[in-house]
Amino acid sequence: MTTIRKRIWAWMMFDWAQQPYATLGLTFIFGPYFASVAADYFMAGGSTERAASATAQSLWSSAQTIAGLAIAFSAPILGAYADASGRKMPWFVTFISTAVLCAAGLWFLQPDGTGLYLALILFWLGFVASESAFNLNNAILPSLNQGDAVGRLSGGAIAFGYWGGVLSLFVMLLFFAENEGGTTLIGLSPPFGLDAEAREGTRFVGPFIALWFAIFAIPFFIWTQDLPAERAVRPSLGTVFGQLKATLAGVVKRPSYRSFLLSSMFYRDAMTALYSYGGVYANLVLGWEIIQIGVFGIIAAIAAAILSWVGGLADERFGPKPVIRANIWCLIIVGCVIVGMSREGLFGIPFPEGSRLPDIIFYICGAIIGGAGGSLYAASRTMMVRHCRPDHAAEAFGLFALAGRATAFLAPALITLFTILTQSNQLGFIPVILLFLLGLFLLRFVNPDGDRAA
Repeated sequence: MTTIRKRIWAWMMFDWAQQPYATLGLTFIFGPYFASVAADYFMAGGSTERAASATAQSLWSSAQTIAGLAIAFSAPILGAYADASGRKMPWFVTFISTAVLCAAGLWFLQPDGTGLYLALILFWLGFVASESAFNLNNAILPSLNQGDAVGRLSGGAIAFGYWGGVLSLFVMLLFFAENEGGTTLIGLSPPFGLDAEAREGTRFVGPFIALWFAIFAIPFFIWTQDLPAERAVRPSLGTVFGQLKATLAGVVKRPSYRSFLLSSMFYRDAMTALYSYGGVYANLVLGWEIIQIGVFGIIAAIAAAILSWVGGLADERFGPKPVIRANIWCLIIVGCVIVGMSREGLFGIPFPEGSRLPDIIFYICGAIIGGAGGSLYAASRTMMVRHCRPDHAAEAFGLFALAGRATAFLAPALITLFTILTQSNQLGFIPVILLFLLGLFLLRFVNPDGDRAA
């Protein structure tokens, strides 16, 4: 028999299993590697270094736009179907299997650009599958019966996931990801006969993510089952869309719920952009190598693990709204630093030649991005619980995913536009600051206690 304690650990274990797809794939290993390979590929085709870097960033952001839209518009439908049928586990099997296979395929991106577009497609297809599973896992939270302690549980799960990201990043940096000299962070050659010259140590990030996801998802599948009381016949699409339509109509009549979804639509889009482009920025603007970006990632992930837990405690004591507001302000400050900094100076103030100040400042920014971002998402998930009905949790968290992705095209598209117009990777981040400010303004209309106060 699966106890509530085991169900909680299974729910938290999903965060641990899935986190490396974001930590290693999106942000700190594969993303920067893709940017570096793409920039070299376009320069080999005749582009200037500046134009090649801008094109590489634009290619990545365009693919992210498409993936975000796919997640946005499929999540509410999937959630409504899962609620109506009472069956989530077949979807978990499908999505996790897809993510694992796509991650494994990232191996085929070679340093000369061979497999560039194949790897781009595989990464974002796997990302859509991974995030779709994550959205369904969020919907399990209201059923864990934690009452007012749900904020602490949400923050604890995010922190647990980040510790998984830290450990996976340590393993990649210490034993696999090589620098230009062909050795890892501790001076070793990649193991298993991997060819450093062909960047096979760094390319192993794809199979590594796949193995990690597959192995650590096992406890989730053992201890998580569809509850017998929830089992039902397969609903028709007409039934699903009818229920979804009624839910959307209800959201319009619930001011706090509506304002929260709109607010999170903008600030989570901006947060995702910071996660997505942090490593790319470090590579293209500061000239960091993969290992240096990985160290940056460890600092960010450790900060995220600690501050997500602290944020969960603050959430339990003060409620999620003050936690959300404080974290948004922290990320706005980081966005301003990113826009105003280059290797040469900060806000027009020049650095001494050869100064390490830009590196130190960006390490601090990484800690803030990781810590504030993790705490922000955990508190947002708690606020969503305060607005949803447990019997329609998957549908509600599908709308939560829609809110986080419906404008997913906006940040990447605006970054792409600003980058192309200014031919500057730094100025391309200006829209991120504006999106955070818009989310902060809309948050003022959200009831701190959600619909529970109604």
